[in-house]
Amino acid sequence: MSDSPREVAQRLLAWIIEKRWTELPDLYAEDTVVAQPFSPGSTVLRGRAQLAEHFGGAAGMPLRMAARNVVVHETADPEVVVMEYDYDVEVTTTGQAFTVPNILVIRVRDGRIVASRDYHDHHVMRAALS
Repeated sequence: MSDSPREVAQRLLAWIIEKRWTELPDLYAEDTVVAQPFSPGSTVLRGRAQLAEHFGGAAGMPLRMAARNVVVHETADPEVVVMEYDYDVEVTTTGQAFTVPNILVIRVRDGRIVASRDYHDHHVMRAALS
């Protein structure tokens, strides 16, 4: 039996907080599509290899994150969950702290994320790292 969409979404968030960057792509299907409409240039990541590269870039960022206000909403579509949460972020090199709201719309099939729309405030993150 495969993990439910709720379980996969919760694992995704936990692994991001735990900085398990090399393991994160394993949560996704080989041909996954991850859209980030609020990122500069409205990024779309296609396939596990692009996700591995994306998460690899995060590995070097001087951030400590914690999630709070986590709510996972199940939908009428049994493959889809909506997860909303806030990141409390600290830039470890400067001590700057801020909060970033997030919403993910995740489609899970056979225990892997086949599609996701990730709504993060990338501009706040980028400004804090500048």
